[in-house]
This record gives sequence, structure tokens and C-alpha cells, in this order.
Amino acid sequence: MNNDAPTEAIIDVEKRLRYIAGIVKQNGRKILNNYPITSPQFVAVQFLLEEGDLTIGELSNRISLAFSTTTDLVDRMERNELVERVRDSKDRRVVRIHVLDKGKRIVHEVIDKRQEYLGEVLENFSADQTETLSELLDFLHEQMKMVNEK
Repeated sequence: MNNDAPTEAIIDVEKRLRYIAGIVKQNGRKILNNYPITSPQFVAVQFLLEEGDLTIGELSNRISLAFSTTTDLVDRMERNELVERVRDSKDRRVVRIHVLDKGKRIVHEVIDKRQEYLGEVLENFSADQTETLSELLDFLHEQMKMVNEK
């Protein structure tokens, strides 16, 4: 697409994505209200589960929070027994954040509830529509990553 004024389709896609993101966020918060974890903590634990043990610096970059804010976040998560600080076996100066069983359990339960919600939302979609939506979202995600890497 050219870089002229946005077309009606682009305007519509942006608006719909904004509304969808808002609904997903609102529903996610409702689910998290039943667990001893905040939204930022949930995001952090998810990154740790997906990428493995990270340093506070690495985690702060992934979740786009200041180093000091991430340190406070990890302190609270450690007090709630969601994570623990572990010295790196190869370099004792390096401390990594490791997810404990309680943190894993909460994230898996919350994701299960999110998927149940999405299943309910997609109930009236045909299998083909669901597959097409998945493929288009995957393509959109890949294109966003490519544009962000420029």
C-alpha cells in the first residue's frame, strides 16, 4: 500500500483492532482478578515461561518497563512465590529470574480461561473461518515484526 492518506479499510482495521484489544484486555483483567497476580506480573511470567530464565535487564527490555520498575515487580513476584532469583551456573555474578510452580500454574490456568472465552466468541465461526482468521492474524503479526525491524 502507498503511504498517502489512510484508506477507509485501514481506518476500519485500526479501529477494529483497537476495540478488540480493549475487549481482550478487559476480559483478561476480569480473569486475573481471581488470582494473586497483576497484569504486569502476568506478562512478565509469560515471557519467562516462553523464553526461559532471564536477567532483570533482559526481562525489563522484553516487557518494556524501566529496570527499577522491573526490579520492584520481581521483588513482589518473589514475595508471592511466583518466581525466584537464581545465580547463573556459568557466571555467579549473573542472577536470573526463574518461574516457580505456583507462577506456572497460574499462567496456565489463566491462559486456559482466555482460550475458553475465545472459544465462546468463535462459536458461530465455521472451521474455515476460524482457520482463515488464524492465518490472517499470523500474517499480520509477521508483517508487524518486519516493519518494526526496519
